[in-house]
Amino acid sequence: MSKSPITSPLPEADKKSVGAVLQATLVDLIDLSLVAKQAHWNVVGKNFRSVHLQLDELVTTARTYTDEVAERAAALGISPNGKAKTVAAESGVPEFPDNWLKEEQVVSAVVGALAKLVERLRARIDETDKSDLVTQDLLIEITKQLEQAHWMWQAQQA
Repeated sequence: MSKSPITSPLPEADKKSVGAVLQATLVDLIDLSLVAKQAHWNVVGKNFRSVHLQLDELVTTARTYTDEVAERAAALGISPNGKAKTVAAESGVPEFPDNWLKEEQVVSAVVGALAKLVERLRARIDETDKSDLVTQDLLIEITKQLEQAHWMWQAQQA
């Protein structure tokens, strides 16, 4: 089925641009949840427990907003695509190292990933300024949460 069974309140051009923003955000958030879970399983060191638990908080945040973004897309008549091959091909989350990592390495990688995602989200906030304020509001909310997480992860580096 190629034609959407869901009608959109947006004009076609806005639907297309907002759809691209939501799809890009979706794959970034899915990848963030996967990276954070990978880090959760492989972190070691003296502060293992606190980093391990903080990674689970990040996974929960990413997964919560993944669902909200996908459902926003669906509400606009845009079919969300969260398949593994799509995420692998389109995510803007930086590559996460393999194997066991000391907590300092994990913290550094998470800080970098969050910084990149916040940068990408802020650009998307600008992109939706005229096309869809409801989607923009969701992106602002996500950015707020990821900026707070970024601050908390950076505080561990201080």
